[in-house]
Amino acid sequence: MVEERADLRTISGMTEADAETLLRGLGLDERYARRLLYWVYRRGIKSFDEINDIPGRVLRELQGHIVPGLSSPIGSEVSSDGSVKYLFTTKNGMAHETVFLPDGRRRTVCVSVQSGCRMGCRFCATGKNGWNGNLTAGEIISQMISIPHEITHIVMMGMGEPGDNIDEVIKACHILTAEWGLAAGRSRVTVSTVGVAPSVRRLLDETECNITLSLHSPFPEERRIVIPAEARWPFTTTLDLLKQYDNRIRRRFTIAYVMIEGRNDSQRHLEELKRLLAGTGIRVNLLPYHPFDGDDARSSDMSVMMRFKHELVISGIGASVRKSRGTDIAAACGMLVAKRRRGMERVDE
Repeated sequence: MVEERADLRTISGMTEADAETLLRGLGLDERYARRLLYWVYRRGIKSFDEINDIPGRVLRELQGHIVPGLSSPIGSEVSSDGSVKYLFTTKNGMAHETVFLPDGRRRTVCVSVQSGCRMGCRFCATGKNGWNGNLTAGEIISQMISIPHEITHIVMMGMGEPGDNIDEVIKACHILTAEWGLAAGRSRVTVSTVGVAPSVRRLLDETECNITLSLHSPFPEERRIVIPAEARWPFTTTLDLLKQYDNRIRRRFTIAYVMIEGRNDSQRHLEELKRLLAGTGIRVNLLPYHPFDGDDARSSDMSVMMRFKHELVISGIGASVRKSRGTDIAAACGMLVAKRRRGMERVDE
């Protein structure tokens, strides 16, 4: 097996056009492009030695210029409910997390798009780890290929803000849904954002994936305190984009509403949610809050969450309550990275 050199390009993250251009540039038949992509995206190879239907002379030529580019996780934690959190690191040392969430026939993987995050949301563990950099499309894709699970749904809802790394996120969406890529149905891929409006426009125009808006509060003045991006990109702008979109292909637009006791779970919040979303077709996903170390906030009681769901539904707004998953392994994004960092700091001491 040939060891991957850091200076070589990776197939993971390439489109069909990228692979064809590479082969042409090396004087090789571009018709091998789809086979290369198949072996990386569908078979998850780590070495060209595993390929058995491309001539050896072609593979030998490629080995000096390119590698598959898939990375295995360097750590994991398994929850009693079957959830698994994986820790990855890039070739330049950027740590990021991936969570596998089985739920009956639905097997979801939650992937990261950045190492750290620049949005500064108050109740987010990822932001506490600082900012390390953007992940490439290949590093985003590698997360779902490199874990040992069959996957039905993909959500970009892990570490980082997709709207802050939009070029790589859009490229990853294309690879996920293209027939030459992973061929995941567009309805099975969801991108979550705090509402970076220019990026939301691009997601609407350049992809067919589902979009989730992380709201926290339907009141801008409250949301601004918790999600500083509200000051630059008011959530109402993203909401208007979703409302005005010609949704003939029936993309799913959702509000993610993390419920925190005494902060955003009052009747006043519920009534404003109903006012904002009535008649839009936009759903609400009510999520329990996962506190992190040093955090005194608590998740709303399940009875409160169920009441929110009931009142939204009888108002004609689709709503669901997500079960709390992986609480025994600190499943909120950024916690495993933080644990690894603390461990490294202790070693340094």
